[in-house]
Amino acid sequence: VQLQASGGGLVQAGGSLRLSCAASRTISSFNAMGWHRQAPGKQRELVAGITSGGRTNLADSVKGRFTISRDNAKNMVYLQMNSLKPEDTAVYYCNAVSVFNDGYWGQGTQVTVSS
Repeated sequence: VQLQASGGGLVQAGGSLRLSCAASRTISSFNAMGWHRQAPGKQRELVAGITSGGRTNLADSVKGRFTISRDNAKNMVYLQMNSLKPEDTAVYYCNAVSVFNDGYWGQGTQVTVSS
């Protein structure tokens, strides 16, 4: 399974970005997919997740600003990020969990928010 993340970049505080994650196989086969991020010197943390049934969860730090969605027909998962803050700066990783609890990770995409 390959997960290809894209959409990162440099944006000013208050701006928006949309991250995309393209999966090499049908995403309906995964129990859940999500986005994690890792800032320099910090541990990787869950930002947002979405189950195969469409249930979502968001980290408290991004609630009201980020939205996760999926397009099963295109095998894509998205992370819409609005009102970005400098503390959102990190490498963002797409991941997927199979029905057998196997985990898969994409290569990461850098998001940099300038103040």
